[in-house]
Amino acid sequence: MNQPVRRNPIASFFVGLWDVMNFTRRLILNLVFFGFLLLLLLLFTAVLARGNGVKPLHERTTLVIAPEGKLVEQFGADPVSRALAKAVGDKSSEEVQLRDLLRAIEAAREDKKIERVLLDLNKLQPSGFASLREVATALQELRASGKQIVAFSENLTQAQYLLAAQANEVYLDPMGGVVLEGLGRYRQYFREGLQEKLGVDVHLFRVGQYKSAAEPYILDAASADAKEADLFWMNDVWQRYLGDIAQARKLTAQQIAAGIDTMPEGIAAAGGDLAKFALQQKLVDGLKTREQVDQLLTARGVADRDADNGFRNVDFDTYLAQLDTRHSPMDSRPQVAVVVAAGEISGGEQPAGSIGGESTAALLREARDDKDIKAVVLRVNSPGGEVFASEQIRREVVELKAAGKPVVVSMGDLAASGGYWISMNADRIYADPSTISGSIGIFGMIPNVTRTLDKLGVHTDGVGTTRFAGAFDISRPLDPAVGQVIQSVINKGYADFTGKVAQARHQSVEAIDQVARGRVWSGAQAKERGLVDAFGGTREAVADAAARAKLTKGKFRVRYVEKAATPFAQFMNGFATSRIGAWALGDAGMARLLLARTLPEMDTQLRFVEDAVREGKAGGTPVKSLAYCFCGF
Repeated sequence: MNQPVRRNPIASFFVGLWDVMNFTRRLILNLVFFGFLLLLLLLFTAVLARGNGVKPLHERTTLVIAPEGKLVEQFGADPVSRALAKAVGDKSSEEVQLRDLLRAIEAAREDKKIERVLLDLNKLQPSGFASLREVATALQELRASGKQIVAFSENLTQAQYLLAAQANEVYLDPMGGVVLEGLGRYRQYFREGLQEKLGVDVHLFRVGQYKSAAEPYILDAASADAKEADLFWMNDVWQRYLGDIAQARKLTAQQIAAGIDTMPEGIAAAGGDLAKFALQQKLVDGLKTREQVDQLLTARGVADRDADNGFRNVDFDTYLAQLDTRHSPMDSRPQVAVVVAAGEISGGEQPAGSIGGESTAALLREARDDKDIKAVVLRVNSPGGEVFASEQIRREVVELKAAGKPVVVSMGDLAASGGYWISMNADRIYADPSTISGSIGIFGMIPNVTRTLDKLGVHTDGVGTTRFAGAFDISRPLDPAVGQVIQSVINKGYADFTGKVAQARHQSVEAIDQVARGRVWSGAQAKERGLVDAFGGTREAVADAAARAKLTKGKFRVRYVEKAATPFAQFMNGFATSRIGAWALGDAGMARLLLARTLPEMDTQLRFVEDAVREGKAGGTPVKSLAYCFCGF
């Protein structure tokens, strides 16, 4: 009979330690495994339950529109990131899509269960006046339908006030204020700091008397031409703003302007009370706290003890979810596609919220190849960017038309420079009178750090096989002959730009040059000069495109063509927006961990890859033309 092997005490200790470690390892693995299974079960249950998670509306419901975040044409973050951020209450990067705001207002106009609208603009960050005027028009139509609009805010910027003014009644917190100040555009100028302090010489190559995008790098103050051009279109936009407010509040533009001019005296007379001053100026109808407004709406509507504010209501996000359930996914009607081109124009593939020469062109190509799409609306909100990327997108517009599909452009707040380049070949161009457009001009810019390095005692020297080898190295003095090459490229870019506009707009190159030269126009001024065809927003552009495709009203549907989210992203979005997901991600703290540790690292990695790609392209093309406009507020 074999006797068991007896270990010495030291060996037994280490064997026992190993057994404990091995047991702990297996226990942790099992916990992780079963925890993962439980999470998957929760995810699956949440997604299954989400379809029935939207409560039905009751009669006499108040729609509370309190959008939070920046007003945008298209979300800049993916659905998963948005859902996770919302679950944990991260509001730093919140966005509100213009299309969602418009469809909620338009639906409420016809919705018999919506009795009135409470408009709370405290946390809305408007972008430009064109998109605001589109929302204002929708609010006007809602009010004209007989639905009451009550606006309340603790404070209002002049951009927010344009929307609040459309309400039947505007209430302001007694400690709040409304200050209308006018439009201004001021930039920092770096010439002295760059050239005299740091020794960086910036070489600017441009065509266009008014092309002022790069002036801050070569001047200490705005040029006379830049000031002239800016004040021309800004005055036009401002006078329209005054007119819109005056009409909504039953005042005159002169009254509002006088109130601004005498603001110091008026506020002093009101004892420094901004809310009282706003009331005296008839900008608001009364001073009430949020609780007092809630009491007012409770008295007018239906009391609801379960609601935080005391009256029967539906919030903005829930109402959008309601609207989504009303649309059948099996809708087989022909389509008018909307492709959004928002942000700066860059080469290659770009994420949503920006424009990529390849990615945006691919969306237009998808619309061309889809037999159910009969017409396309290109919604443009862009200051421009790279010329070649702009040309890639323009070519796809031309190909769409060649395929027999009408293309109509709807300009948003800004469609200038490269933004106009991608628009010019449309069958028709719509813009709001306050859209910023034009800026038909080209520039290129090369910094030189030779003097900077000299100050540090660093010098560049070497040899090359030709006089131009290494000529674009910014640590070497720029050869005048190289400057001549760059200017020739910029000249060609301008000739291409004006030539293509002339052909697309059926005008002579000379006529286009007169309204080009890098000058910026308001939408109204652009229409007067033949750069825009008609006034209107996305709705008018869609109707026009449908008519060109011979589609009858009600017999087609509108579809936004966007880069599809991955199945995982759709799954995670469904989970994060469910009640179970909100609990798991918010209360359990899982999303905080993901956001704090995973996403910043991912962002850093993506930026690194993006920068590497850009550097590689820059190395292959030392001379790059830009069609960009720094012409926002």
